[in-house]
Amino acid sequence: MQKRTVCIRNTAGIHCRPASVILNAINGEFSGTRFSILTSGEEIELNGILALISLGLACGTRAELCADGGNEVEALQKIGDLFEKVYDFPAR
Repeated sequence: MQKRTVCIRNTAGIHCRPASVILNAINGEFSGTRFSILTSGEEIELNGILALISLGLACGTRAELCADGGNEVEALQKIGDLFEKVYDFPAR
């Protein structure tokens, strides 16, 4: 199991649209890897959009992203970058 600390940079936090981008990457490219996130002492498995949104990850929140399974290092890099990305919905 590999871990990475991420900091949410999106001004609106992780809401429906960024959550769907993150989960599409998890369920697509990294479907063989189990992801979880630890914030405020609570660990949640990232297996659905409601699980991710329920964390209330606001801008500036730090959380520990965990990956267990195939190619953990690459998976953490790519998924961690998606958590730290500044999304602009709709694009301006």
